[in-house]
Amino acid sequence: MKQRIAIEEWLSPEDLARVRQAIERAEKQTSGEIRVHLDIAILDGVLDHAAFVFKDLGMDRTAERNGVLIYVSVPGRKVAVVGDTGIHAKLGDNYWQDVLEAILAHFRQDRFCEGLCTGVEMLGGKLHAHFPHRKGDRNELSNEVSFGT
Repeated sequence: MKQRIAIEEWLSPEDLARVRQAIERAEKQTSGEIRVHLDIAILDGVLDHAAFVFKDLGMDRTAERNGVLIYVSVPGRKVAVVGDTGIHAKLGDNYWQDVLEAILAHFRQDRFCEGLCTGVEMLGGKLHAHFPHRKGDRNELSNEVSFGT
């Protein structure tokens, strides 16, 4: 039987607000889009499911193809970071691994909110460097944490 966990057991409403605020701060510096998605049902095939969620959230339809998704399998404490073609071309595979390691270092200490905020901040910095915020940029995607069950 799969272990089921409620999001509230993992992140408080205040923690979710902190993650959303981290996304908002990061996106004020860039035309890029960052989303965080928490899933309580997926234990295996995390990267494949993250790619599905990326498309389902419309992250592949940003103007500059510079969306990045932090996908978390909550019960498995597994993380995937998926970037669209525009940002991936600038950063390559090694950077995604650095973000994963930073997030997981916090997760290993049961510091889930801090891990997600750290990942968002790292991504925001790189997005700012390659896709700085320009006059007329608009927020193309929600900054709210999304959930899968």
